[in-house]
Amino acid sequence: MTILVTGATGSVGRLVVDELLARGAKNVRALTVDPNRAELPEGVEVVTGYLGTPATLPAALDGVDTVYLAPMPAKVKDFAEAAEKAGVRRVVVLSGANADSEAMAPEEHWFYYACEHAIEAAGFEWTHLRPGVFMNNTLGWADALRSEGVVRAPYGQVVQTPIDLKDIAEVAAVTLLEGGHVGKKYILSGPDAITQVDQVKMIGAAIGKDVSWEELTPDEARELWSVQGMPADVAEFLLEGFENTMRNPQVPVTTVTDLTGRPGRTFAQWAEGNADKFA
Repeated sequence: MTILVTGATGSVGRLVVDELLARGAKNVRALTVDPNRAELPEGVEVVTGYLGTPATLPAALDGVDTVYLAPMPAKVKDFAEAAEKAGVRRVVVLSGANADSEAMAPEEHWFYYACEHAIEAAGFEWTHLRPGVFMNNTLGWADALRSEGVVRAPYGQVVQTPIDLKDIAEVAAVTLLEGGHVGKKYILSGPDAITQVDQVKMIGAAIGKDVSWEELTPDEARELWSVQGMPADVAEFLLEGFENTMRNPQVPVTTVTDLTGRPGRTFAQWAEGNADKFA
C-alpha cells in the first residue's frame, strides 16, 4: 500500500511523514514543489507536484491507495477527479472544527467543508480530521514578546483548546495506517481549556521572562492589524471567531488519547519545547 502525503513540507504534512515512518510505514510518497530543497527523510519517495497544479497529480497518484489530503478547497475537485482515475481508495482529509457550521452557509463561504464535501461526493472511503486552534498560532506573538514582553490583542479571556501539530500528525498517521476509521469525523483538541492570557503566562514561564497581555478593543485590533498588513477580511474573520468562542467556550475532547493511546500535549509542554522561538 502506497500512501501519498500532500503538502509534505507544510506545517502538518511534514510531521505526518515523520509519524508514518515512526510507525513502520514502508511505502510513503511525499508530494512537494521542490524535492531538492524538501529535506525529507531517507526512505521516502519524493515526487514533484502541487495540489494547486492539477496537471502534476496523475503521476504523483499513480499506484497510490491512500492519501493524506492537505486542505485546498479551490482545487479539491481537481484532486478528487485525478485520484478517482488513479484508483485511490481512501482519503484522510485535514479539515477544521468549524466544518459543520460552514455547511450551513452558502457554498461560496465553504473552506474546510468544501474539501470534505468533494471527497465524500467522489465516493472515496474517507476520514475527516477536524482540529481547532493550533498551538503554534501563538508564534505570531514571538516578535512582540522578544522586543517588549507584551502581547497586544483582543479577547484575552476567550477560552480555547489549542492543539499541538504533532498530535494532529500522530492521529493522521493512525487513521492512514489502521482500519476502523472510514466515515469518521474526528474533532481534535488539546487537553486543556485555557484563555489567551493563560497562554501568554505559560510562554513567559517557559522562557523565564515577565511578560504581560494588553487587552485591545476590536476596533483597536483592526487598526493594529491593518498597520501590520493583515487584510481586512482576515481581521473580521478572526474577530468573528473570537466573539463566537466567547459565547461558546471551547471544551476539550479526548480524541487524541482515544486514537493514539497517550494524552495530548499541554500548552505548557508545547511552550517549553518551543521556548527558543520566543526568547
